[in-house]
Amino acid sequence: MPETPREIETGTTTVGIVAKEGVVLAADRRATAGTMIAHKRTRKVYKLDTNLGLTTAGLVGDLQQLARYITAEVELYKLKRNTPMPVESCATLTANILAGRRYFPYWVQLVIGGVDRKGGSVYSLDLAGGSLPDKYVSTGSGSPYVYGVLEDHYRDDIQIGPATDLAIRGVYTAMKRDSATGEGIDVAVITKDAYAELSDAEVEKRKAAMKLT
Repeated sequence: MPETPREIETGTTTVGIVAKEGVVLAADRRATAGTMIAHKRTRKVYKLDTNLGLTTAGLVGDLQQLARYITAEVELYKLKRNTPMPVESCATLTANILAGRRYFPYWVQLVIGGVDRKGGSVYSLDLAGGSLPDKYVSTGSGSPYVYGVLEDHYRDDIQIGPATDLAIRGVYTAMKRDSATGEGIDVAVITKDAYAELSDAEVEKRKAAMKLT
């Protein structure tokens, strides 16, 4: 029998934060196989559309398959309706895909975030198809450390710049204590105007400004 979701541990750290002007998604780059570092440049933040993004934690094969599947569905929605898919619709679609594999599940934890006519929002999804919206979410083995940072620093009126710094600080903190988290930080910022990924130089600049060394 498959394990229940609460028994599953995924070795990574991802985070999604809602800000006044949009959403910030971030994740580390380390992929582990038990105690071995299997890959040092794993992609865990995916662009689904100009208004939607996804963070992934879990089995790499399942994650890549789901990312391709959801991206195709998002594109099909836009072609049929001539408008981007709303964030809640994307989360519901993904939850239904996950729920349909209850007996042979995708071994994943996902965060879907983006901006639509309602503003910015993020959803945490588990492998059984549960979908929960929140102001901030984190997944993976490093998430307890991230939540400690977010609980202390998040504010309802946070701007996109400070939210970006907060996401970096959260993942960086996890990297200091969680052995399955490391090898750098990928960050995506989504506003009503665009989906933008921060360069390594920009991430390092922000870390230096926060004295994270």
